[in-house]
Amino acid sequence: MASLQDQLLKAGLVDGKKAKQISKEKRKQNKVAKKSGETQVDEAKQAAEVARAAKITRDRELNAEREAAAQQKAVAAQIKQLIERHKQSKGAKGQDDIAYHFTFDKKVKKIYVSSAVQEHLTAGRLLIVGEGDQFELVPRVVADKIAERNPAMVVQPPENSTVVDEDDPYAGYEIPDDLMW
Repeated sequence: MASLQDQLLKAGLVDGKKAKQISKEKRKQNKVAKKSGETQVDEAKQAAEVARAAKITRDRELNAEREAAAQQKAVAAQIKQLIERHKQSKGAKGQDDIAYHFTFDKKVKKIYVSSAVQEHLTAGRLLIVGEGDQFELVPRVVADKIAERNPAMVVQPPENSTVVDEDDPYAGYEIPDDLMW
């Protein structure tokens, strides 16, 4: 089947010059339509690429947050396990329990311990580990492991300050280690 242009030429309705001009214009129109269509397609591709990159970035951030939360949970579980395995008894419950005062979260707290446990606390062989309102006694080695994971949970023993200020009026009066307050 011949094209419409060929049929019009045979019928004599259109001359050859006019037919070539019409086909030339038609090709130009197709070319312009193709170019304008490609720019729309390119813009759509670019928008899709930008959206995909933003989604990848957001997914990475969410994964990092999830991993950080999982890491915190794992550390908390490790600390809890260390405390449960190595906690020491505070001594026999009785009337000779001694109130042992210490600072935790900038507040003075106290626990009741036996005299033997108090000696261990004073010597630094046992340390206090606290979470919220619960306090447990653990050996120094375990407390150091807990402090590596979360230093805020371990109650540091009081440091013996031997440096005396020259102008201190109470420099001659030493505080005994077994002072109860």
